[in-house]
This record gives sequence, C-alpha cells and structure tokens, in this order.
Amino acid sequence: MNRFVLVSAAAASVAMGGCVSTGKYEKLETDKNQEIASLQKEKTSLQEQIAALEQQKTALQTTSQQSQSQYDALVKKLSAEVEHGQLQVRQYQNMLSVDVAEKIFFDSGRATLKESGKEVLAKVGEALKSYENKVIRVVGYTDNVPIAKATQSIYPTNWELSVARATNVVRFLQDVGIPPERMVAAGRGEYSPVASNDTPEGRQKNRRIEIMLIDQGLAEELSKSQK
Repeated sequence: MNRFVLVSAAAASVAMGGCVSTGKYEKLETDKNQEIASLQKEKTSLQEQIAALEQQKTALQTTSQQSQSQYDALVKKLSAEVEHGQLQVRQYQNMLSVDVAEKIFFDSGRATLKESGKEVLAKVGEALKSYENKVIRVVGYTDNVPIAKATQSIYPTNWELSVARATNVVRFLQDVGIPPERMVAAGRGEYSPVASNDTPEGRQKNRRIEIMLIDQGLAEELSKSQK
C-alpha cells in the first residue's frame, strides 16, 4: 500500500513537471511571435522610409533639372540683352533672377520708365509669361546718396524711390500681359548693397532692379513666415 502511494506521488510529480514545461514553451512561443511581429513592423517602416527618401531624391533631381532647363530657356530668350550687358540672369536653388542696371530703366532720382527701359522690359515680360508656376518679385535698390532736395517732396528718401521704381516695373509687366496676382513689388532702398558705396562703380552696381522668379510653394512659405 505504501509502495502504491509512492508511485502515485511520483507520477503526479512528473505530470505536474510536464505541465510547467508546456506552459513555459507556450510563453516562449508567444514572446518569439511577438518579437517577430515587432521586427517585421520595423522592417516595413524602414522600407516605407527608404521609399519616401527615394521619392524625395527623384523629386529633387527633377526639380534641379527643371530649374536648369528654365534657366537655360530664360537666358536663350534674353541672350541679346545679356550679351549687350543690359541685364544679368542668375540661378539659385529654387529661384531665377533677372538683374537690370538702374540706368537702363530710369533717369537719376526718377521712377518713370525710360523708353529704352520699356523695350528691354517688354522682352523680359514676354520671356516671363510662360513661367506660370512662378511668383514674380520685383525689388528696387539704390545707392546711399541722399535724394536731391528738388525731388524730396516726391521721394523723401531712397526707400520711397526704390518702391516707386519697383511698382512702375510691376505695372508695366502687367500691361505686357503678366497677371498682377503673380507679382509683388518691394523696395530695399540703400540697405542691401552688392558693392561698396564708396566708389562711383560700386554705387552704380547698387542701383538696380531685381526681378525674382520664385516657386509658388516657396513664395507661400515665405509669406507665412512673415505673418
């Protein structure tokens, strides 16, 4: 009788030991499956990030090619004016710029467009018409020579003169056929020089009109940042 009890107890112990092992195994299986699922999720996320980066790379390459193509097309359309030194076309990452010397457009201390300036500006306007995805920002710049007393009643400082010049350029471009909602007029006066104002040559470089072609998206971002 005692021997039977001992055998039964041993059997029960083995059975209990088997149940514990099965529970541990099932837990290990569950943990392993969860870890595999987590790794698979991370893998999927990384694949999506790589795909997004590839798309961004392709978009940047396309944008760069488009910018270069637009730059080349603009230079070609204005090649005669560029060759004659009447204007300069420059390229930035998301912008194109047409810089014109002030003397071509305006007499000293005046904001009325000269006939010679109108001829050049008309060609510039025709060249810009096709860039419908661009905002056209016209900025007037001056040197630091104070406004003559004879005209201070009209333009008290270089601020007013630079803004008036930019506004008249915008109005002329509108007459050429560029929608006004695509354009912005601004004046920087003497406060954004590209050369020293200590020499006549430097002052001449500073007196200029800058016509910027800015991507619509970038223009909207700049507008929001200024609010």
